Amino acid sequence: MDTLRNMRVFVRVVESGSFTRAAVSESMTTAQVSRAVTDLESRLRARLLNRTTRRMSLTEAGERYLQSCKRILADIEQAESEAAAAQGNPVGKLRVYGGTSFGQHYVMPLIARYQQHLPDVAVDLTIAQQMPDIIEEGFDVAVVVAAELGDSALISQQLGSTAAILCASPAYLQIRGEPRSFDDLEAHTCLHLTDASLPAGQWVSEGPHGETFRHTGVTPFQVNNPEALALAIREGMGIGPLPVPVALPGLADGSLVRVLPTHRLQTLNIYALYASRRYLDAKIRTFVEFLREKVPAVLAEQEASLAACDVPQRQRATARARLREARQAHGVHEGHEVEHLRLVN
Repeated sequence: MDTLRNMRVFVRVVESGSFTRAAVSESMTTAQVSRAVTDLESRLRARLLNRTTRRMSLTEAGERYLQSCKRILADIEQAESEAAAAQGNPVGKLRVYGGTSFGQHYVMPLIARYQQHLPDVAVDLTIAQQMPDIIEEGFDVAVVVAAELGDSALISQQLGSTAAILCASPAYLQIRGEPRSFDDLEAHTCLHLTDASLPAGQWVSEGPHGETFRHTGVTPFQVNNPEALALAIREGMGIGPLPVPVALPGLADGSLVRVLPTHRLQTLNIYALYASRRYLDAKIRTFVEFLREKVPAVLAEQEASLAACDVPQRQRATARARLREARQAHGVHEGHEVEHLRLVN
C-alpha cells in the first residue's frame, strides 16, 4: 500500500475516531487499516497514535503529521480536479506554432476569432520559418503547410490546401512582355522564395488541364519572406511566387499583376499537428476543431477575392490584345499604344 493511500487512511482513522469506521469508509478490513497506520509509523520512526482497547489519541508527532497530511491530500485533490476540468473546460495557456506566412495571414486572425468565443484561453503564438520540435519545445498545436508530412508520432488533421501564384509588376511586364506559357519563363527574370514548403530552385506548376510544368534556373534575387518578395516584385525586379493573401492587396490596387493565371504552383496541404488524441486537453481539442471549421471558409473567401481580381486583369489583357491588333493593322505609333495602355490601366 503506497504512502499516499496510508496517509488517507490515517486521516480517516482520526476523523472517524475508530479503526472499524475508517475501514468501512475506505472499503477495507480493520486489519488492513491497522497495518496502514503501522506502516506509516515504521516509515516515520515515530508513534502517531496512542491506542488502548477503549480509546485512541494523537501523539504530538501525530498531530503535526495529521495537519501535513491534510494539506498534501487537499493539494492532490485540487490538482486532480483541475486536470479533470481541463478535459471539459477550455482554459489556460495554448501554445501555437505557425509558419511565417500562413501563421501571420491565417492563424493570427483565426486566433482572434477563437478567443472571442473562448476568452479563458490565453494563446502564445510563435511565428517562424523553421518548424520546431513540437513535443520537445512544449507546443500544443502546430499549423504547418507542406506538400506531404514526413513520418511522425504526431496526430495530424488536414485543414485544406493552398498554392502560390506567380506575380509581376505592370512596369516589368510593360518592358519585358507577359509570358504566355510556362516555358516562356525561361526568358524572364524569376525571383525565388526560399520557403521550407516551396523549393526555391524549382517551380512545379499545375496547368488548367492537369498538366505539370517545371521551371528551374538561377535567380538574381531570393528571400525567405513572402512580404519582402512582394516588395521586390512591385519594384519591377522580376516575376515571383506569392501566397494568395500576400498577393491580394497588390492585385486589388494594381501594383501587382497575376502572371499565367491558369497556372498554380504545386498544391500544398495545411495541417494541424498535436501530440495525442488520448485525454486531449479541451483547449487543444476546441482550437483544432475551430481550425477545421474556419480554415476552409477562409480559403474559399480568398479564392473569391482572387477571382474578383482576375476579372479586370483579363479585361486589361483583352484591351492590350486589341490595341496590338489595331497597331499592327493601322500602323499606330508605339508611343501612342503606351499612352492608350496607361489609360486602360
